[in-house]
Amino acid sequence: MIKASVILAFYNRIDCLKLVLGGFERQSFKNFEIIIADDGSSPEVVNEVEILSANLPFPVTHLWQEDKGFRKNKILNRAIASANSDFLIFVDADCIPHSEFVNEHFQYRQKEKCFTGRRVNLSERITNLLTPQKIKDGFLEKKKLLLICDGILGKSIDVEKGFYFRNDFLRKYFNKKKRGLLGCNFSILKEDFLKINGFDERYEAPSIGEDSDVEYRLSLCGVEVKSLNNIAVQYHLYHQLQERSQKNLILFDEIKKSGIHFTPFGIQHENK
Repeated sequence: MIKASVILAFYNRIDCLKLVLGGFERQSFKNFEIIIADDGSSPEVVNEVEILSANLPFPVTHLWQEDKGFRKNKILNRAIASANSDFLIFVDADCIPHSEFVNEHFQYRQKEKCFTGRRVNLSERITNLLTPQKIKDGFLEKKKLLLICDGILGKSIDVEKGFYFRNDFLRKYFNKKKRGLLGCNFSILKEDFLKINGFDERYEAPSIGEDSDVEYRLSLCGVEVKSLNNIAVQYHLYHQLQERSQKNLILFDEIKKSGIHFTPFGIQHENK
Protein backbone atom coordinates (compact mmCIF):
# COMPACT_ATOMS: atom_id res chain seq x y z
CA MET A 1 0.00 0.00 0.00
CA ILE A 2 1.45 3.37 -1.09
CA LYS A 3 1.93 5.65 1.93
CA ALA A 4 2.84 8.93 0.19
CA SER A 5 2.13 10.46 -3.22
CA VAL A 6 4.79 12.88 -4.46
CA ILE A 7 3.23 15.21 -7.05
CA LEU A 8 5.93 16.58 -9.33
CA ALA A 9 5.02 19.64 -11.43
CA PHE A 10 6.83 19.41 -14.77
CA TYR A 11 7.17 21.12 -18.15
CA ASN A 12 9.73 20.21 -20.84
CA ARG A 13 12.98 20.41 -18.80
CA ILE A 14 13.93 16.75 -19.01
CA ASP A 15 17.50 17.57 -17.92
CA CYS A 16 16.18 18.93 -14.61
CA LEU A 17 13.74 16.06 -14.21
CA LYS A 18 16.55 13.50 -14.44
CA LEU A 19 18.40 15.26 -11.61
CA VAL A 20 15.29 15.50 -9.43
CA LEU A 21 14.37 11.85 -9.95
CA GLY A 22 17.96 10.97 -9.05
CA GLY A 23 17.28 12.66 -5.71
CA PHE A 24 14.15 10.58 -5.18
CA GLU A 25 16.08 7.40 -5.96
CA ARG A 26 18.20 7.93 -2.82
CA GLN A 27 15.36 8.57 -0.38
CA SER A 28 15.60 6.80 2.97
CA PHE A 29 11.80 6.39 2.94
CA LYS A 30 10.87 4.01 0.11
CA ASN A 31 7.10 3.58 0.18
CA PHE A 32 6.01 6.40 -2.12
CA GLU A 33 4.83 6.97 -5.66
CA ILE A 34 5.71 9.78 -8.06
CA ILE A 35 3.00 11.46 -10.11
CA ILE A 36 4.50 13.62 -12.86
CA ALA A 37 2.03 16.44 -13.49
CA ASP A 38 3.04 17.48 -17.01
CA ASP A 39 1.67 20.81 -18.23
CA GLY A 40 2.04 20.16 -21.95
CA SER A 41 5.59 19.00 -22.68
CA SER A 42 6.53 18.29 -26.30
CA PRO A 43 6.03 14.78 -27.78
CA GLU A 44 9.79 14.20 -27.77
CA VAL A 45 10.01 15.01 -24.07
CA VAL A 46 6.94 12.91 -23.28
CA ASN A 47 8.64 9.94 -24.91
CA GLU A 48 11.79 10.51 -22.82
CA VAL A 49 9.71 10.75 -19.64
CA GLU A 50 8.02 7.42 -20.40
CA ILE A 51 11.37 5.70 -20.98
CA LEU A 52 12.85 7.25 -17.84
CA SER A 53 9.83 6.30 -15.71
CA ALA A 54 10.05 2.63 -16.66
CA ASN A 55 13.50 2.29 -15.09
CA LEU A 56 12.89 3.77 -11.66
CA PRO A 57 12.65 1.83 -8.37
CA PHE A 58 9.30 3.39 -7.40
CA PRO A 59 5.93 3.55 -9.17
CA VAL A 60 5.55 6.50 -11.56
CA THR A 61 2.41 7.87 -13.17
CA HIS A 62 2.84 10.39 -15.97
CA LEU A 63 -0.16 12.69 -16.45
CA TRP A 64 -0.07 14.99 -19.49
CA GLN A 65 -2.29 17.75 -20.78
CA GLU A 66 -2.18 19.76 -23.99
CA ASP A 67 0.00 22.88 -23.96
CA LYS A 68 -2.43 25.81 -23.84
CA GLY A 69 -0.26 28.14 -21.82
CA PHE A 70 0.46 28.01 -18.08
CA ARG A 71 -2.12 25.64 -16.60
CA LYS A 72 -0.08 24.16 -13.78
CA ASN A 73 -2.94 24.20 -11.28
CA LYS A 74 -5.19 22.22 -13.60
CA ILE A 75 -2.71 19.35 -14.02
CA LEU A 76 -1.92 19.42 -10.29
CA ASN A 77 -5.61 18.88 -9.55
CA ARG A 78 -5.67 15.89 -11.90
CA ALA A 79 -2.67 14.50 -10.03
CA ILE A 80 -4.43 14.89 -6.68
CA ALA A 81 -7.46 13.02 -8.01
CA SER A 82 -5.27 10.16 -9.25
CA ALA A 83 -3.11 9.83 -6.11
CA ASN A 84 -3.07 6.35 -4.56
CA SER A 85 -2.39 7.51 -1.00
CA ASP A 86 -4.08 9.83 1.45
CA PHE A 87 -0.92 11.91 1.94
CA LEU A 88 0.33 14.38 -0.68
CA ILE A 89 3.76 15.99 -1.11
CA PHE A 90 4.15 18.75 -3.71
CA VAL A 91 7.44 19.35 -5.51
CA ASP A 92 8.54 21.23 -8.64
CA ALA A 93 10.65 19.37 -11.19
CA ASP A 94 13.56 21.77 -10.69
CA CYS A 95 13.94 21.06 -6.95
CA ILE A 96 16.21 18.20 -5.88
CA PRO A 97 15.18 16.61 -2.55
CA HIS A 98 17.50 15.84 0.34
CA SER A 99 17.69 12.09 1.05
CA GLU A 100 15.43 12.50 4.13
CA PHE A 101 12.91 14.72 2.33
CA VAL A 102 10.02 12.27 1.92
CA ASN A 103 10.66 10.68 5.32
CA GLU A 104 10.49 14.02 7.14
CA HIS A 105 7.29 15.13 5.44
CA PHE A 106 5.72 11.74 6.17
CA GLN A 107 6.75 11.64 9.84
CA TYR A 108 5.33 15.11 10.47
CA ARG A 109 1.97 14.47 8.77
CA GLN A 110 -0.96 15.54 10.89
CA LYS A 111 -4.63 16.24 10.43
CA GLU A 112 -5.49 19.93 9.85
CA LYS A 113 -1.81 20.78 9.40
CA CYS A 114 0.10 21.62 6.24
CA PHE A 115 3.90 21.36 6.45
CA THR A 116 6.23 23.42 4.29
CA GLY A 117 10.00 23.20 3.91
CA ARG A 118 12.54 25.51 2.28
CA ARG A 119 15.17 25.35 -0.47
CA VAL A 120 18.65 26.47 -1.41
CA ASN A 121 18.72 28.45 -4.67
CA LEU A 122 21.73 27.04 -6.49
CA SER A 123 23.92 29.19 -8.72
CA GLU A 124 24.29 28.54 -12.42
CA ARG A 125 27.84 27.28 -11.77
CA ILE A 126 26.79 24.68 -9.18
CA THR A 127 23.79 23.63 -11.29
CA ASN A 128 26.06 22.98 -14.28
CA LEU A 129 28.25 20.67 -12.17
CA LEU A 130 25.39 18.28 -11.47
CA THR A 131 24.66 14.94 -13.12
CA PRO A 132 22.09 12.29 -12.18
CA GLN A 133 24.87 10.03 -10.91
CA LYS A 134 26.34 12.79 -8.73
CA ILE A 135 22.91 13.36 -7.23
CA LYS A 136 22.48 9.64 -6.51
CA ASP A 137 25.90 9.68 -4.84
CA GLY A 138 24.83 12.53 -2.52
CA PHE A 139 26.94 15.29 -4.08
CA LEU A 140 24.86 18.19 -2.74
CA GLU A 141 24.71 16.79 0.80
CA LYS A 142 28.43 16.01 0.91
CA LYS A 143 29.74 19.24 -0.66
CA LYS A 144 28.61 21.62 2.09
CA LEU A 145 31.83 23.64 1.97
CA LEU A 146 31.45 24.14 -1.79
CA LEU A 147 27.90 25.47 -1.29
CA ILE A 148 28.95 27.73 1.60
CA CYS A 149 31.78 29.24 -0.46
CA ASP A 150 29.45 29.72 -3.40
CA GLY A 151 26.97 31.44 -1.11
CA ILE A 152 29.63 33.79 0.31
CA LEU A 153 30.59 34.80 -3.22
CA GLY A 154 26.97 35.76 -3.82
CA LYS A 155 26.06 33.14 -6.40
CA SER A 156 24.03 30.50 -4.55
CA ILE A 157 21.32 32.02 -2.34
CA ASP A 158 19.84 30.86 0.97
CA VAL A 159 22.58 28.26 1.43
CA GLU A 160 21.82 28.09 5.16
CA LYS A 161 18.44 26.55 4.30
CA GLY A 162 20.30 23.52 2.97
CA PHE A 163 21.58 22.52 6.42
CA TYR A 164 19.70 19.43 7.60
CA PHE A 165 19.22 19.19 11.38
CA ARG A 166 18.44 15.98 13.26
CA ASN A 167 18.70 17.61 16.70
CA ASP A 168 15.28 18.43 18.21
CA PHE A 169 16.48 21.63 19.88
CA LEU A 170 17.86 23.00 16.62
CA ARG A 171 14.70 22.01 14.78
CA LYS A 172 12.51 23.88 17.23
CA TYR A 173 14.84 26.89 17.34
CA PHE A 174 14.96 27.35 13.57
CA ASN A 175 11.22 26.90 13.21
CA LYS A 176 10.04 29.36 15.85
CA LYS A 177 9.31 31.86 13.08
CA LYS A 178 6.12 31.41 11.08
CA ARG A 179 6.83 30.93 7.38
CA GLY A 180 4.50 31.01 4.42
CA LEU A 181 3.63 28.02 2.30
CA LEU A 182 6.16 27.27 -0.44
CA GLY A 183 4.42 25.75 -3.45
CA CYS A 184 7.40 23.57 -4.44
CA ASN A 185 7.83 22.07 -0.96
CA PHE A 186 4.74 21.29 1.07
CA SER A 187 2.70 18.32 2.25
CA ILE A 188 -0.85 17.80 3.41
CA LEU A 189 -3.39 15.06 4.01
CA LYS A 190 -5.59 14.66 0.96
CA GLU A 191 -8.76 15.05 3.03
CA ASP A 192 -7.61 18.49 4.20
CA PHE A 193 -6.74 19.63 0.68
CA LEU A 194 -10.12 18.49 -0.60
CA LYS A 195 -11.74 20.84 1.91
CA ILE A 196 -10.68 23.75 -0.33
CA ASN A 197 -11.22 21.77 -3.56
CA GLY A 198 -7.52 21.80 -4.42
CA PHE A 199 -5.85 24.47 -6.53
CA ASP A 200 -7.81 27.30 -8.17
CA GLU A 201 -7.41 26.73 -11.92
CA ARG A 202 -8.08 30.37 -12.80
CA TYR A 203 -4.46 31.19 -11.97
CA GLU A 204 -2.76 30.92 -15.36
CA ALA A 205 0.64 32.41 -14.54
CA PRO A 206 3.38 31.56 -12.00
CA SER A 207 3.23 32.64 -8.32
CA ILE A 208 0.46 33.09 -5.75
CA GLY A 209 -1.86 30.45 -7.21
CA GLU A 210 0.26 27.52 -6.00
CA ASP A 211 1.07 28.88 -2.54
CA SER A 212 -0.35 32.16 -1.18
CA ASP A 213 -3.87 31.41 -2.41
CA VAL A 214 -3.70 27.85 -1.08
CA GLU A 215 -2.42 28.99 2.32
CA TYR A 216 -5.13 31.64 2.62
CA ARG A 217 -7.98 29.28 1.78
CA LEU A 218 -6.62 26.54 4.04
CA SER A 219 -6.55 29.02 6.94
CA LEU A 220 -10.25 29.77 6.39
CA CYS A 221 -11.13 26.14 7.13
CA GLY A 222 -8.79 25.69 10.09
CA VAL A 223 -5.74 24.09 8.43
CA GLU A 224 -2.54 25.58 9.85
CA VAL A 225 0.73 25.91 7.91
CA LYS A 226 3.77 24.71 9.91
CA SER A 227 7.43 25.21 9.00
CA LEU A 228 9.97 22.46 8.30
CA ASN A 229 12.93 24.79 7.78
CA ASN A 230 16.22 22.79 7.85
CA ILE A 231 14.16 19.60 8.00
CA ALA A 232 12.46 19.15 4.60
CA VAL A 233 15.37 20.40 2.49
CA GLN A 234 15.49 21.03 -1.27
CA TYR A 235 18.09 22.31 -3.73
CA HIS A 236 16.59 24.53 -6.43
CA LEU A 237 18.27 24.36 -9.84
CA TYR A 238 19.26 27.64 -11.45
CA HIS A 239 17.07 29.13 -14.20
CA GLN A 240 15.89 32.54 -15.34
CA LEU A 241 12.97 33.91 -13.33
CA GLN A 242 9.56 33.71 -14.94
CA GLU A 243 7.43 36.83 -15.35
CA ARG A 244 4.88 37.41 -12.57
CA SER A 245 1.44 38.38 -13.81
CA GLN A 246 -0.59 41.23 -12.35
CA LYS A 247 -3.71 39.17 -13.12
CA ASN A 248 -2.79 36.77 -10.32
CA LEU A 249 -2.69 39.61 -7.78
CA ILE A 250 -6.09 40.90 -8.93
CA LEU A 251 -7.64 37.44 -8.67
CA PHE A 252 -6.14 36.85 -5.23
CA ASP A 253 -7.57 40.16 -3.99
CA GLU A 254 -11.01 39.07 -5.21
CA ILE A 255 -10.73 35.74 -3.42
CA LYS A 256 -9.68 37.42 -0.15
CA LYS A 257 -12.66 39.79 -0.39
CA SER A 258 -15.03 36.85 -0.87
CA GLY A 259 -13.66 34.98 2.16
CA ILE A 260 -14.67 31.64 0.58
CA HIS A 261 -12.32 28.70 1.10
CA PHE A 262 -13.85 26.24 -1.40
CA THR A 263 -13.02 27.23 -4.96
CA PRO A 264 -15.58 26.28 -7.62
CA PHE A 265 -12.67 26.17 -10.08
CA GLY A 266 -10.81 23.27 -8.50
CA ILE A 267 -10.86 19.45 -8.50
CA GLN A 268 -14.64 19.36 -8.57
CA HIS A 269 -15.51 21.60 -11.49
CA GLU A 270 -18.95 22.01 -13.06
CA ASN A 271 -17.48 22.55 -16.53
CA LYS A 272 -15.12 19.56 -16.49
